[in-house]
Order: sequence, then structure tokens, then C-alpha cells
Amino acid sequence: MEIREIAQKAKKVSFGLTSISTEIKNRTLLTAAKLIDEKIALIKMENEKDLKTAEEKGLSKAMIDRLLLNDKRIKGMIDVLHDVAKMEDPVGSVIKIWKRPNGLKIGKMRVPLGVVGIIYESRPNVTVEAASLCIKSSNAVILKGGKEAINSNRILVNILKEAADIEGFPPEAIQFVDSTDRSVVKEMVQLDEYIDVIIPRGGEGLIRFVAENSRIPVIKHYKGVCHVYVDKFADLEKAWNICFNAKVQRPGVCNAMETMLVHKDIADGFIPEMVRRFKKAGVELRGCERARSYNSEYIKPATEKDWYAEYLDLILAVKIVDSLEEAVNHINTYGSHHSDAIVTENYTNGMRFLSDVDSAAVYINASTRFTDGNVFGLGAEMGISTDKIHVRGPMGLEDLTIPKYIIFGDGQIRE
Repeated sequence: MEIREIAQKAKKVSFGLTSISTEIKNRTLLTAAKLIDEKIALIKMENEKDLKTAEEKGLSKAMIDRLLLNDKRIKGMIDVLHDVAKMEDPVGSVIKIWKRPNGLKIGKMRVPLGVVGIIYESRPNVTVEAASLCIKSSNAVILKGGKEAINSNRILVNILKEAADIEGFPPEAIQFVDSTDRSVVKEMVQLDEYIDVIIPRGGEGLIRFVAENSRIPVIKHYKGVCHVYVDKFADLEKAWNICFNAKVQRPGVCNAMETMLVHKDIADGFIPEMVRRFKKAGVELRGCERARSYNSEYIKPATEKDWYAEYLDLILAVKIVDSLEEAVNHINTYGSHHSDAIVTENYTNGMRFLSDVDSAAVYINASTRFTDGNVFGLGAEMGISTDKIHVRGPMGLEDLTIPKYIIFGDGQIRE
């Protein structure tokens, strides 16, 4: 099926979705969870095809990790479906209402965006997260995954459609672009008469391409150049654990730390032990001259490109700074406005960091790895928006709706 026909079908069905009851939507999600649980072996078999192809093409370990659907991650998808089913339905909720002197009652009510096109790479669990949120928020969704996950995505979409058909939710509201042709993306982002919003999730190249070619509003889920700044008032044990977790726990995701900033006054006590831990974990370090002075054989020289880099791998840039102000300036200059953290026991410095760092998620004394819709209690996420229009940070159920004005009158006319 061509992308235009897919978009037309999604648009046609989208207008009736607001009349679908919350009960039907929840039953669809729970049935999808049940079917995924019953078909774990089939899902793994399809996922294995993608993993084999990825290995043959020489994709990095981090990229292959993003593709993998093991028992834990499949259970995670099942949990997401249950979590979204438990969330309050935002559709039709009245945000506020007020009365004018002429007697008109004016309010704002949440309604779906309409047709959401999501273009994503690598991670097949995005298929379930995006579809679940769109089902619950009464949006039609067009899923365009990457070619590296085509078999995994296809089986998951088929399961979601099966659940929808069983429970009376229109299966046509869940559309899948079953093509690996890159030209489809360019055509898809031109279909502004059918698609209401485009959400790209993936590498910098994909997002730039979509933003430059789209005739449809784009909510950019840009790369994650995330930082942890170890302040001079940091608790060393907290700092070691937070930095290690932010880099090593899962390096191939957008909320992993890519640059570690360390205040000069704490560097002597902090860096040698941190280097020891990173070296043991196989992390390649690239540092400024002052950082390299602690272990010039292990820490490679960093270039200007390293400060902008999203490695998505066991590679980390390290810089020693003279002040909180220098750390904040570095983050705002080189970061992608995604997730950044300070480790400090100083209240004033922590609050200053929260205020001055221009990012979607800003932390005090916690790993950047927590930036995630499910972890934040949103049930799931469409992605993590680095835009400043409509939504910023993890994009959940409520963010897939927009307000419209509703007006109650009693025969009023304007003079």
C-alpha cells in the first residue's frame, strides 16, 4: 500500500475516534498485552531476523542492543500497555470554564491531535509505546519504523491491530508503513492534507531531514547530548555512582551521559576513582588537557567535535571547569537541550543550575537515565521532545491532545 493511501485511511478514520469510549480503548490495550504475552516466541523469532541482518551489516553493539527484544523488554511493552490503560483518559476533559458579562460560558476541552505520523529508528518497543498512547488519546497513528527493525515492527503492529479488531477499536487507526524505502519518508512528510503532526525519533540526520522537508508541523525529538556536572560541593560517592550509571547502564539511548563536567576544586578527589571505574567498564574517555593530566595514557585528547557528540556508545567526553557558570555555559552551548544533571550538596548551586540550564529535563543529584515517559509516570512516551512549542520533554497522553474552545450560549448575539 502506498503512503498516500495509508494517510488517507488514517485521516478518514480519525474523525470518529473521539466517540470511542474509554472502556473500549482500555480493553484494546489490555487485549494487546495479553496477545503479546501469548506470542512471545513469535515476536522473538521475528526479532532474531532483524538482529541477524544487523550483525551481517556490521552495526555497532549499541545499535544491536537497541534492536533486541528479550524477555525483559517484551515484559516492558506489556507493562506499558497495562500502565496506559490505567491512565486517566484526557480526551473530552474540560480544562477550565468561565463566564462572561453577557452570559456566555467559555471553556477549553482537550481533543486529539488527529493523525500522528511517527518516524523512528532501531527500537521496536517504540511501536507499542506510540500506538498505545495514540489509541488511548483517540489519535490515528502512522508508524514508520526503520528498516533495521522491519520484522519486529510488523509482528507488533499485527498484534495491535488484532487486539483492536477484537475489542471494537478501528484497526485502520493503526497504520504501518511496511516499506524500507527511504524515499517514503520524504513523501510522507509532504502529506499535510492528511497528517496533522510528524514526530521524528532517531539520529540527527533523520531529524534534520524531516524538519527540512516537512510541510507538516514537526515535534522534534532531537539527539541527546546529555551532561552531568560534578560540582565542587558534590558528595563523591553520589557523583561516582550517578556518573557511572548515566554512562554505562545503557549507553545507546538518548538520555545517557555524553559529557562529564568536573569542577577543578573536586577533580583530585573525584577523577582518579571515576577513571578506574570507567576503565573497568570499557569506557573510552576523551578529555581536555587538564582532565588528561590524571591519566594521559588512557584519556585521549578531546576535540571541539567531542563536545557536540552523541556517541550512543561507551565513549565519554570529560572536561574540567573553573565554575558553575562555566559548566552551565558549556551545557547551553554544546548540549542538545535534552537532559542534564548537577551533583551537589549546595542548595543555591543546585537551584541556580535548575534555573539556568536550558534543557527539557534538569536534575539535581540523579542520573539523566530517568528521562523517560514511563519512569516519569506518564504511562509511556512518544519520545522526548527538545522543542519549545506544544510540548517539551517526555511526550505522554496529555501531550497528544490540544485544547479547543467550547462556548455555551442562550441566544446571545454580538452587537
